[in-house]
Amino acid sequence: MTLDNPWFIFLLVSVTGLFLLEVVSVLLNVKHLRQPLPVDFEDVFDAETFARSQAYSRESARHQVVAAGVRLAVFLGFWLAGGFVWLEGWVSGLVVSPIGQGLLGLSLLHVAGTLLSLPFDWHDTFKIEAKYGFNKTTPSVFLADLVKSLALGALIGLPVLAVLLWLFGTFPGAWLWAWLVVTVLVLILQYVAPRYLMPLFNTFTPLADGPLKSAIYGLSERCAFPVKEVFVIDGSRRSTKGNAFFAGFGRNKRIALYDTLIEKHSQPELLAVLAHEIGHCKRGHIVQRLAVSVVQLALIFLLMGTVLSHPGLHAAFGLSQPVLWLGFVFFSILFEPAQTVMGIVSGLWSRKHEYEADAYAAGATGGPADMTAALKRLARDSLSNLTPHPLTVFLHYSHPPMIQRLAALRALR
Repeated sequence: MTLDNPWFIFLLVSVTGLFLLEVVSVLLNVKHLRQPLPVDFEDVFDAETFARSQAYSRESARHQVVAAGVRLAVFLGFWLAGGFVWLEGWVSGLVVSPIGQGLLGLSLLHVAGTLLSLPFDWHDTFKIEAKYGFNKTTPSVFLADLVKSLALGALIGLPVLAVLLWLFGTFPGAWLWAWLVVTVLVLILQYVAPRYLMPLFNTFTPLADGPLKSAIYGLSERCAFPVKEVFVIDGSRRSTKGNAFFAGFGRNKRIALYDTLIEKHSQPELLAVLAHEIGHCKRGHIVQRLAVSVVQLALIFLLMGTVLSHPGLHAAFGLSQPVLWLGFVFFSILFEPAQTVMGIVSGLWSRKHEYEADAYAAGATGGPADMTAALKRLARDSLSNLTPHPLTVFLHYSHPPMIQRLAALRALR
C-alpha cells in the first residue's frame, strides 16, 4: 500500500476521480435549475409547482453529494488504516474453510455498507420525500423492507457466492463457469421475481372488470401483444409516485399498474403509458437488453478471472498475499471506472429505446396527444427536473429529459 504500487495509485485516483466527477455533475445540474419554466409545461406547471420541483431537485442533489462524500471518506479511512488486513485476519481466525471465510467476510462488508447507508436512506424517505408529499412509507414498513431485502440477499446471494468462491478457488478457467451460473440465475429471476419475490413487498390485486380492463385488453389485441393477467400494485403504501411494467414471456405476459398511476391519469393516458411499455417489447428492446447484459457479464467475469488473485492488486490494500474472497471486493472497486463507461453507453442506448417506445405509443393510440399528456402529468406529479444539465443526462439518465421527449413526439405529427 505504497505510492510505488501502480495498482494503489490507479485505485486511489479512480475512486476520488469518480467522486469529483459526480460532484461537478451535481453542481452543474443545480446551477442549471435557474432556467425558466419550459413553454411545453406551462399548461401543467404553475409557478409554485415549478419552484417546488426545483427545490426538490436541489435538496435531493445536496443529499446525494453528502451521502457519497461520507461513503467515500469511510471507505478511504478503512482502506488506508489497514482495515482490509484486519478484517481478513479476524475472519480467518473465526472460520477455517476458505468458502466459509468468504461468505462471512463478504456478508459483513455488505451489512456494514447497508448500515452506513441506512441514515441517508431514512433521511431521504422520511425527510425529503415526505417534505415534498411523496412518502407514504411508515417506519415499520421501511424496516420490514430492509429486513426482507437482507434476507432475500442472503437466501439468493450466499449460495451463488459459495459456488463462485468454489469455482474460482478450484478451476483455472473458472470465469466461464461463473458466467454460466450467473446467467442461468439472471434468466430464472426474470420469471421468479414478479411472481414470487415482488409480492413479498407489494400486494398484487387483479384489476376489476370494467372499462379500463376492457380497454387494456383491446389495446393488447390491436398491438398483437397477448396479455394473460392485469394486476394493480399497492404502490400508494410507500409513495405517491406511479409506475407500470410488464413481466413474463410468450403468451404469459402480465401487466402491473400502480394504484397511484390509475388514480392520477385518465384512461387514454394510461393506455399510452402501457402502449409505451408494449413498444419496448415489440421493438425487441427487452430481449436486446437482456442479451447485452449477458455479454457484459461474460466480459466482467473474464476480467475478474484475469486479475482476481493478482499480487499487486492485493498489495494495494495492504495484503502480503492474495485472498480469494477479498479479490471479489478489490475487483469491484477496480472495475468502477469501466462500469461508469458501460453505464454511459447503456444510458445512450436506453434513451434511444425510450424515443422508439414513445413513437410506438403514439402510433398505437392514434397520435402523440395522449402520450404527451401522460408525460406532462408524470413530470408534474413527480416534480421532475425539467432542465437537467447535459452532463448529468450523459452520465446517469436512462430516459431522455421530458422536454426532449415532448419535442420528439411533436415532430411525429
